[in-house]
Amino acid sequence: MELVLADTLLGLAQSPEPCALLRAVCGGDGAAPLSVERVETLRFLLQWLEAGGAGGEALRRAAWEVALGRCWPLLRGGGGADDPERRRLVRAACGALRLCARLCGAPLAARLAGEALAALRAEPPGAGLGAEAAVEALVAVAPELQEPALLERAVDAALALVRAGGREAGEEVAAALVAGRLLPALSSNRTALGRVWAGLLPGRGEGGAAAQRVSRTLLALTALADLLFPGLDGDGGREGPALDARLYGGFWRVVQEGLTDGDGLCRKRARYLLKRAVEVSDQLRTDCTCPPDNGDEPSLFWWSVEKNDKLLQFWENYILIMETLEGNQIHVIKPVLPKLNSLYEYALSEKVVIFVPGCWLFHPSWHMCIYKRMFESENKTLTREGVAQFLEIYETKRLPNSPGFSEFIIGPLMDALSESSLYGRSPGQLIGACPPLGVKLQKFLSIYLTLLPEEERSSFLLKFIQKMTSRHWCAVPILFLSMALACIPSCKALGTEGLHALRDVLQCTMITHQILLRGAAQCFLLQTAMHLTDVLCDWLYTHDRCFRKSINCHAEHQERSSLSVYVHTLVEDYLKAPASKRENCCMPDWFEAKLVATMILLAADVEEMKNKQSKKSNAERVELKSFLHPLLDVLLKLGTNAYIPTLKTDKSLQLLLKLLQTCLLKQSSPQDDVVLSFLSNSVMTAAESILDFVLRRLTTSELNTFLKKRRCYLSGSREGSKVHESTQWVKRGEKEGGGDVVWCGVGEVSDLDRCNLYLALLSELVNLCSNAGWKKGPSIWNFISSLINASIQNLQETGNEQESKLGEQIQKVVSMASLTVVCEIFDQKPELQLKSLHAVETLKGFISSVQLNQVLKKPSKIEEKNSLFEESTSSQGWGKIVASYVHDQWVCLHFILNKYDKFIPLSNDETLELSLLAVQRPIRTLQSALEALTLLPSDQVLPVFHCMKVLVPKLLGSSESLCIDAFDLAWKVISSLSNTQLIFWSNLKAFVQFVFDTEVLAVAASSKGQAYSKIKEIILKLVEMSTARTGVFNTVLSYCCQSWLFPTSDDTGALENPFSNAGNYSELITEACVFGMVFRRDQRLIQDVHAFVENLGDECAANVVTESTNRDDHYVRVCAVKFLCWLDGSNTLHKMFMEDLVIKLLDKDELVSKSRTRYYVNSLQHRIKNRLWQTLLVIFPKLDQNFLTGTLDKIFQAGFGNNQASIKYLIEWIIILILHRYPQCLEKFWNCFCYGEEKLKTSICTFLSVLSHFDIILENTSEKKPILKKALLVVLQWCFNHNFSVRLYALVALKKIWGMCKALCVEEFEALTPVIESSLHQVENMHGAGNARKNWQRIQDHFFFATFHPLKDYSLETIFYTLPRLSELVEDEWIPLCKFTRYTDISLPAAFHWLQSRTELLNLKPSDWSQQDMGSDLVEMDNQTEWTDVQKKIIPWKNSSPDLDLELVFQDRAAKLGKSNSRLIVVASLIDKPTNLGGLCRTSEIFGASALVVGSLHYINDKQFQHLSVSAEQWLPLVEVKPSQLVNYLQQKKTEGYTIIGVEQTAKSSDLTEYCFPEKSLLLLGNEHEGIPANLIQHLDVCVEIPQQGIIRSLNVHVSGALLIWEYTRQQLIKQKQLK
Repeated sequence: MELVLADTLLGLAQSPEPCALLRAVCGGDGAAPLSVERVETLRFLLQWLEAGGAGGEALRRAAWEVALGRCWPLLRGGGGADDPERRRLVRAACGALRLCARLCGAPLAARLAGEALAALRAEPPGAGLGAEAAVEALVAVAPELQEPALLERAVDAALALVRAGGREAGEEVAAALVAGRLLPALSSNRTALGRVWAGLLPGRGEGGAAAQRVSRTLLALTALADLLFPGLDGDGGREGPALDARLYGGFWRVVQEGLTDGDGLCRKRARYLLKRAVEVSDQLRTDCTCPPDNGDEPSLFWWSVEKNDKLLQFWENYILIMETLEGNQIHVIKPVLPKLNSLYEYALSEKVVIFVPGCWLFHPSWHMCIYKRMFESENKTLTREGVAQFLEIYETKRLPNSPGFSEFIIGPLMDALSESSLYGRSPGQLIGACPPLGVKLQKFLSIYLTLLPEEERSSFLLKFIQKMTSRHWCAVPILFLSMALACIPSCKALGTEGLHALRDVLQCTMITHQILLRGAAQCFLLQTAMHLTDVLCDWLYTHDRCFRKSINCHAEHQERSSLSVYVHTLVEDYLKAPASKRENCCMPDWFEAKLVATMILLAADVEEMKNKQSKKSNAERVELKSFLHPLLDVLLKLGTNAYIPTLKTDKSLQLLLKLLQTCLLKQSSPQDDVVLSFLSNSVMTAAESILDFVLRRLTTSELNTFLKKRRCYLSGSREGSKVHESTQWVKRGEKEGGGDVVWCGVGEVSDLDRCNLYLALLSELVNLCSNAGWKKGPSIWNFISSLINASIQNLQETGNEQESKLGEQIQKVVSMASLTVVCEIFDQKPELQLKSLHAVETLKGFISSVQLNQVLKKPSKIEEKNSLFEESTSSQGWGKIVASYVHDQWVCLHFILNKYDKFIPLSNDETLELSLLAVQRPIRTLQSALEALTLLPSDQVLPVFHCMKVLVPKLLGSSESLCIDAFDLAWKVISSLSNTQLIFWSNLKAFVQFVFDTEVLAVAASSKGQAYSKIKEIILKLVEMSTARTGVFNTVLSYCCQSWLFPTSDDTGALENPFSNAGNYSELITEACVFGMVFRRDQRLIQDVHAFVENLGDECAANVVTESTNRDDHYVRVCAVKFLCWLDGSNTLHKMFMEDLVIKLLDKDELVSKSRTRYYVNSLQHRIKNRLWQTLLVIFPKLDQNFLTGTLDKIFQAGFGNNQASIKYLIEWIIILILHRYPQCLEKFWNCFCYGEEKLKTSICTFLSVLSHFDIILENTSEKKPILKKALLVVLQWCFNHNFSVRLYALVALKKIWGMCKALCVEEFEALTPVIESSLHQVENMHGAGNARKNWQRIQDHFFFATFHPLKDYSLETIFYTLPRLSELVEDEWIPLCKFTRYTDISLPAAFHWLQSRTELLNLKPSDWSQQDMGSDLVEMDNQTEWTDVQKKIIPWKNSSPDLDLELVFQDRAAKLGKSNSRLIVVASLIDKPTNLGGLCRTSEIFGASALVVGSLHYINDKQFQHLSVSAEQWLPLVEVKPSQLVNYLQQKKTEGYTIIGVEQTAKSSDLTEYCFPEKSLLLLGNEHEGIPANLIQHLDVCVEIPQQGIIRSLNVHVSGALLIWEYTRQQLIKQKQLK
């Protein structure tokens, strides 16, 4: 620019005319395009000419030519929008165009605007000119536009860009430029402002600003803020009516959407507009009201002169809360949250308001904005606080109803409630308690529905429940939402649609793999259905008239209730079967049978209710008898009538089965349930008929043969003489019906479902007969015998054809399934004495000789007609059918092996008297079992595991390799099932039972061979699996402990004492003693919620229905501890096991200590050490003196370690108990004080704490005086230690020991009396209020010295719950006493009495004193070396200029010191703290900024400023620009080529480490409190943010500025080096 100015001055000397000057700057006629420097000089010259008053027609013509001929072509030039030089050129050219338009007036402005608008209308916008350049040109000429039509075109084009701007970078920049600069420029005309306003905001009824880009709308409104509100100076000279945005509801809706927007910049702009509206209202002091959209709602904004102060206070508090929420830090936000209460108090403080009587003073949507902002916070603690406060305020304030509240609850609130982490326990809350949010949610929902108008409840609840199905909810949120729904007071609020929604929620819960949480949620949802709909029986009783009687009902039905007639008709219609020659062989739908069964039982219950209310006796159960009559009529004919349609028989048996199963679900006995009793008696009358029918259907192939024989007999054939007795029904059927027998027997694939029905019904009938006392009746015996014989005959028959037929194969599957059910009946119903039947021996011989794993060949007909097979298989593939067949073989085989367990040889024995091949050849049978594991799917291997449990113990000694293969293959199966839920646990239990069988363990341990190593390997694998699958280790340990302690006759076998296995596999108990996981936060939450559900007990039906599996990780240690409690020190095996376990635990402690000498509190190392010392404390009373004496050194050695407080307490406790029991060990204890200071510095406090309980140690000692003297001498030397903590512990011990000496009146200590008394007196009477006195009081009040008694407090509760809690161990390590009582697999010995802690100790809270064994670590560091790193203050001019020239230096530093002036301008006008300004001044001067802009030059006289600046203000140019002048200043600097850089975090901020600073940079720093105001952000070219790693989200403004100033300087220095 300097060269251009020189050329201009030469031209000015030759020709003083302005036009000549312009030509000189432009380089003459026909010159090349202007450079950036010439354009900037041209702009400067035009500004000078305008300011100087130079005018005339010649100047206007020259300006016209310059604008169109020299400046406008520059806008069409190439270069990208991101090119800094291009941007600088465009801004300089537009600055020159602005001045030319001023000189030439409206004609030039209109022409330039027309061309710019034409460019914006082109496709794409700005083609040839560039969208950004076109907008900049319009901004330049907009103030000179006067033609209304042209103004309308410009406004419409600008609004189109704002509304439809795309997401591309160029379009986004253009749209932001239009919203931030063009619209304000056009809006200087009030007519245009009205058009802009109408275009930005939708009219009433058009919806909110959601259809528009909220961010751009807010940007435009912020830029127009000075024009949107009435001013204090009247109209301000503008034409047209004044605009007041406060009166428009659309404006406030945009502001509210901005307050909750995800972009922080949008929120900032919305707060700015709200502030401006409040400031204007406070200054004008006039009433105003924004008309409400609905007459029943309060206004979105209103102001009253009478309530000016209260309104101002309300909005200031509101804005303060919204600004504080931007910090996202709970410790900053929490103190401000109480102001929310004041907002509600004022909003509801008056009963009558001018605008809305008896309702809100302020629209509730303002409060919702605050909560929505909290709900959507990244800080989950803040979200939890917001949700809890919203629920609590609504409960306590009883807020008036508002239509927006329901939508807010269904929307943002439920979105926030879907976060699982919100449901954690509060600090200090007991495990198993309901989390605070769960309690508040229950109260809130009940109260809200109570206050909600009755006509709106159904709609709200329906939307609430539907919301629970609209997203994937985790188990914890859906549990507590379901619980809240169940707590709503009973009312009829849900209809059919609501029940369907509840059903959908139930389906959603099925994806939850936590069984207990899933079951609890489902129970609460069912309770909801019962509470929010009519209770079914009551409804049926009340609405009996709603059931229409059949038109054709009989006369005897006219007197019965409509419900009875309806159910009777329902049963009759259900049992009707259409008459057709060809029956449908498919099974009827089960749902219909379930529905009819439910209606029968409900109607029966209604009858009982009626009889109880009318006090009538109904012994005959007339109604129930009538309901069952159609069913019993069919059932009684099943055994005699062969012509009953298959569909009818299927339906009748389905209905019977559902009736029996539904009754059993009530878990009541027939004696207690009259309906069940009557049903049982009725079914018993038809039992024989049903059994005959089932026998026929399950033995169809035999029947078909007999049919042929019967017909031959009728024609005189000999073969007819061998008719079986079971064909007598054919004769009866022929007599009754006549003609041929038309009956579809078992022989199709579809009949498998039908046979499953028969077998399920058979099991229910046997149970029913057994309960009814029909135990030895011939009917059951004959039925079982016939079924066994017929099934075996079917299985033994082989077709003569080369290819198997479908019917034969299906019949084999059915027959094997029948034998399986018979075997299960034998095992489950021994009271029936069925094993004495002759047919049972036949069954045993057949099963033992059957070919195992026999695969049924797929019939050829099915292979040819694959489509028919798929249609008729009821979704069962042939492979599944075969797998079921093989599975049934192993079920039957297990029955045989279990019966002849004692006869199984140790290897294949052909000489065995028994003719049972499976028993004689166990090796072959085990090989078949391994083959079955490879053939069967994982859900069918359970009976194979049961057989292996019988075989492996017999064969491990003789066939070890085969058994090891069995272990490996079985483990593969278990590993593959680890991700399943339903079948994993039963298979794992079976696997454990045969691998950890007492005989297997003993045989493997005796040989110490490969099997022994394999079992130990499996133990380690199971422990590893248990880390990912809770409950695995529990299953293993529980089985082993029970079989070792309480062996059954099956467990003992040939073993004399199964407990020997405990010693051989002690690793299992060792791992169990220290087992436990360090849970993640989400895992700990699941554990807490599990504990809460369990604590509900019978209140939650899931606890009753769900099997108690004891899968809690704590139960592993509980089982191990209970196992240890049963051990007896007088038992040699027990004694050896305990001593081995103690050695292993001590070795493990030493290993953990060596692995990490320093470990954090609650770390895994800390927890393991704590668990093993707890175990040692349990074992200690059972150990003898010799062993303890030998291990005492290891215990003392552990005390020397650097341990956490909880472990110190346990070690000290054990040492106290040992010394109390065996005082002769005191000599070893005194030796612990003789080590050097280096070893004692981290442990001396441990041994001094032992002496603080010296009275308990000496209880069993007769000669106390010598020991007390020794103790005094030891303690006194530590009372004068240089470490304060050590002195405190020593004084506590001294106080205890000296008290004992005084009680015994020991005269030998008179010489020590003055020293001891003075020491104790001094510590008791410390002066002042310093830490010394407080710490002395704290250590005396500490539970371990004040309350804890090592003998009286010895209990399981103290060891595992109280002590961990008082030592502030994480709650995961607290094992409450209730878990010891709930775990019933192993009970505690009857003689065990050490269960509960004393009440005094149990009621204590954790102390604020933590044990410190820092020892000499706290000694003052007298021998430290000299300081080497010292910060040195350097004064720059000290080495660069003599003192005599100091005045000259101040006057011309740049010239004398060679300062390199950069082109960086630092703008700090928004900063108002002198300390920050002083620091910035110093930083700017040091790094050579060209200027520092401040809001007022008065700051430089402030002492705080001068203290920080250290005279930098005398070396740096300071410029005063007030905050109100910043917009014009920034625009001026833009035209001068500066890039405006703001330090602000926005969605599009550039990372400081990646941003490249232009040479001409202007750095704008924000205010300390609110940053850069929203109305200035749109004037920034770029926002730069500093990357952060910590939690605190903001830096001091001086520090931020210094970082950016240095980064700019660093980049410029690198560029200078590259140029050189």
